[in-house]
Amino acid sequence: QVQLVESGGGLVQAGDSLRLSCTMTGGTFSRYTVGWFRQAPGKDREFVSAISGGAGSARFTYSSESVKGRFTISRDNAKNTMSLEMNSLKPEDTAVYYCAADLGTGATMMRTNGAGVDYWGKGTLVTVSS
Repeated sequence: QVQLVESGGGLVQAGDSLRLSCTMTGGTFSRYTVGWFRQAPGKDREFVSAISGGAGSARFTYSSESVKGRFTISRDNAKNTMSLEMNSLKPEDTAVYYCAADLGTGATMMRTNGAGVDYWGKGTLVTVSS
């Protein structure tokens, strides 16, 4: 059974940086596109970023316009881990961040906003104070 566990959330000030991690157990990590979604209080789930399972030129990343240039997604297939480096954080980045894994593509994950994603983590809270 595939499980995803997020870590790294916390309370930071605007302008600070934070690194989230997601570790997969029970599955072949390299086969999956993995990504991050977030949900702020009272709002719908929002796609943040995704990265495909390939290596080198076959590895693709996708990011929402709201985080481009500030957030960087990466993965280490040897460690079954994906990370999200978040810089220049803003109060509007406050949300519960969820890790997701799917055998489909990152483009689909972004386009469908996570509908039908195979696996989800339980989430980690990021709070950015002004």
